Amino acid sequence: MLAHDSNPLPRDPAASSPAAPRGHRLGAAAWAARALYWTSTLIVAYEMIAGGLWDLLRIEYVRVVMEHLGYPLYVLLIIGVWKIPCGAVLLLPRFLRVKEWAYTGSLLNYAGAAASHFLVGDRAGKWVAPLVFAAFTVTSWSLRPPERRLATGAAPPPPRRASWVVTIGLFAALVVLSLVTLPAGPPPP
Repeated sequence: MLAHDSNPLPRDPAASSPAAPRGHRLGAAAWAARALYWTSTLIVAYEMIAGGLWDLLRIEYVRVVMEHLGYPLYVLLIIGVWKIPCGAVLLLPRFLRVKEWAYTGSLLNYAGAAASHFLVGDRAGKWVAPLVFAAFTVTSWSLRPPERRLATGAAPPPPRRASWVVTIGLFAALVVLSLVTLPAGPPPP
């Protein structure tokens, strides 16, 4: 490292390659982190979008769960309205501060679900599942790429038009998947 170099990290020789997107290439570990980030993000986004739609449609599955937990059914409207934009904003480029709130909201949703099932005496399978989704949320949050992090420095570069198209397509696909996978009847005992 040169004395005038203020960056304490070693330079990646592939980072200056002209074929690298946005000025850098990712190594195997970075690709694995990105893959894990997107996998966990898609799982959380799908669960939020599906849960929100199911709540708003008040399908029998969620009505039975809410009654079992002792919540009034109007709570489905309140949480359902917030889950859908939460799932959407996790997929969207930019909106970094709103994304932080979406992560917080999803984590609170899963923690509340786990606590509710635990406190009514449900078996572990009922309250561990929301904790698994909470783990996916924390994984997604912690592995966010730099352009999806709220930073105090310079603003990130504007997203490409293609990233908006892909995001909107992903959101639409998750909505369709949520509607196609609507559970019929009450949850299994």
